[in-house]
Amino acid sequence: MKRPLIIALAVFVTLFIGSAFAFAIFQPIKVLPRIRLSPGFAMLDQNGQRVTNESLRGSIVVFSYTYTRCQEKCVSSLQTLGEVQNGLSSLDTGGIPVQLVTIGLDPEHDTTEALLTLAQNSQAKPDLWRFITMQDTQLLKTIVGSGFEVYYKSNSDGQFEMDQVFTLVDGWGIIRGEYRYNGLVTNPDRILTHIKVLVDEVHKSVGAARLAYEAAHLFMCYAP
Repeated sequence: MKRPLIIALAVFVTLFIGSAFAFAIFQPIKVLPRIRLSPGFAMLDQNGQRVTNESLRGSIVVFSYTYTRCQEKCVSSLQTLGEVQNGLSSLDTGGIPVQLVTIGLDPEHDTTEALLTLAQNSQAKPDLWRFITMQDTQLLKTIVGSGFEVYYKSNSDGQFEMDQVFTLVDGWGIIRGEYRYNGLVTNPDRILTHIKVLVDEVHKSVGAARLAYEAAHLFMCYAP
């Protein structure tokens, strides 16, 4: 009795795995790498509302980094995120929420009022794009510098040396994309495309297709 049962189980597993790889072959799958866990944090946004990594759980989040006294070098990154905000209106996420979060790096000057002014100047939609910071400068440095691995340093003139970076985080708090261009900003269309890749993975990674998605991760079938 055991032998037929074992054979039947082996056939089932073989068919299941085979169907997964057939799905991968006939419907090529692209994924984003699972880079590392994003850091935990608790900050206040431009409206004085508390924002934490846990409150963002379940949402796809694009993080950016700036400071309210930043001059020309920060304009392009805010413009890029603004274009991402506009592009989201025509992107079907199948009910998966997407959030844009800009972290202020200068707590002394990035007050709630200053962040609100920056948000308004950036034409940020309050329910979509939030500007956050915290008063603990050292903890903020640990979160951004060690957790998100974004370099920044204050200068004597009040300006900052900093990486121009966007960080894409999935609904499980895993960093799936880092866009670093040494002072140049990434194409907003690429960020939007990668958001759609994450959306597709959430919706389609079920049943046999889930094995195909895991195979795509295993073989590093990454979206360009």
